[in-house]
Amino acid sequence: MAGRFEVVFAPILALFALGIILAVAAVVSATSRTELLVAAGIAVVAAGVVSAAMLLRQNRKWRAAGRLLRVAEAHANELVESAMDPIITVDDAQRVVTFNAAAEAVFQRSRLAVIGQSLDILVPARLREAHRAHIKRFAATGVASRRMGAHAVLTALRADGAEFPIEASISQHERDGQKLFTVILRDVSERVRGQTLLARSEARLRGILDSAMDAIVTIDEDQRIVLFNAAAEAMFLCSQREAVGSPLDTFIPERFRGVHGSHVREYGSADSAARRMGASRIVTGMRRNGEEFPIDASISQLKDGDSRYYTVILRDVSERMKAHEAVRRSKEELRELSSTSHIAREQEKNRIARELHDELGQALTMLQMDVAWCKAKAPTGEPEFATRLDRMEALLKSTVAATRRIAADLRPLLLDDLGIVPAVEWLAENFTQRTGVPCRLTIEDPDLELDGVRATAVFRIVQESLTNIAKHAGAADAEVSIVQEDDRLVIRVSDDGKGFATQDPRKPASFGLVGLRERAALLRGEATITSGLGEGTTIEVRLPFGTEGGGRT
Repeated sequence: MAGRFEVVFAPILALFALGIILAVAAVVSATSRTELLVAAGIAVVAAGVVSAAMLLRQNRKWRAAGRLLRVAEAHANELVESAMDPIITVDDAQRVVTFNAAAEAVFQRSRLAVIGQSLDILVPARLREAHRAHIKRFAATGVASRRMGAHAVLTALRADGAEFPIEASISQHERDGQKLFTVILRDVSERVRGQTLLARSEARLRGILDSAMDAIVTIDEDQRIVLFNAAAEAMFLCSQREAVGSPLDTFIPERFRGVHGSHVREYGSADSAARRMGASRIVTGMRRNGEEFPIDASISQLKDGDSRYYTVILRDVSERMKAHEAVRRSKEELRELSSTSHIAREQEKNRIARELHDELGQALTMLQMDVAWCKAKAPTGEPEFATRLDRMEALLKSTVAATRRIAADLRPLLLDDLGIVPAVEWLAENFTQRTGVPCRLTIEDPDLELDGVRATAVFRIVQESLTNIAKHAGAADAEVSIVQEDDRLVIRVSDDGKGFATQDPRKPASFGLVGLRERAALLRGEATITSGLGEGTTIEVRLPFGTEGGGRT
């Protein structure tokens, strides 16, 4: 429109300008009053036409500017209306003049019910006076905009009376000589709720950490302490204030610091979530006063962005280690007592066997000789007397055999006289004679020699195993082997009998297998029993060669 105006009126303006110039020239050159009046009239008309044209042009520009302003205002209104955050504008009397759709949703009020009303209806009663004063102070500063409440969260009021937290910024401007204030706010209820829950969770976690019976220490990648709970304070005799920020090495003996630091770094590079420190061994900590003590520890790691943190849970096991040491000493004492008891029992058996063999056996032999003499001297014709002598002779023979058997069961003299190999051979032969079950014997070294303690243990192990086979197995075949594997003497006794399924087949009144394990333990060996229903049984005992308690000869 402005372009067409210039095209049409530009020639006319030029002609009128030319007329004005000519009129001025005519005035200057006029020689009569009439010519002067005519020239002045022409000039006035020309000036009027030019002024009208200029006014018309200026009016066109103002109208165009007005249209642009209305377009900008419409665009701004669209932006305000489509904004996701509530936008509210109030005048200098703090009456609402703008209330967008987001504000309607947040405050649960229609704009028709709000526009023209005091801003107080959106503010809790207890905060209204402070809020009005805040806006007045802001108006006096002349600052264009700023955040309301600095770092604090403000409080607004919904239509139902519910209060909710908001963040807000305020700006001021003038329109038609009137000062207006625009507030852009955001409902931060969910964020505040989340922060509250997080704060409660952190407080609860802190309470849990401080009430934990185990020490909990968290360190950063530089192995500096960032968390130190109450149990850690008590354990290391150091306050949390002193511990936080200090290196973890403060609580580790100097000789272990390098190893511990590399252990933590290796663990961090492995990206393992958690594991026990020191595996099955106990690590060592150091109290603030320099006292060292044993601890059991597990470590976990957490990544927070580019940072990595390690949390160690520690338990002071000083009392446990003392208890373990006491139990170990007690076991050693019991082992020594049991060993002494076994030795004493074997010595007593040996003594009784010797007395049975030497004294009672000799006495019975003499009685046999006397009975034989009586039979030779007995008068003829007295059958009753002869029968009684025969009965006495038979009883003496069975008594001598029983005495020899009892003496051999107590301790065969050939174990002391000839050694372990003949003694085990005698056990196998005697087992076959008594049960009718063949027993194969394999001894790797026929010249095997053992000290008295080990020889007795091997003999008793084989004896007890064969006794169990005779009593319980119902076997058709048995086998005994004595071999050497590395630094161990291995005794195996197996059968093809009915076996058993339970892990502890011992009957309440049976201590055979218990005694077998005990004999192995006394010599720091181990005994295993393998069996299954219908699969027979194998007893394997491994005894170390050594000098303690008797050695290999």
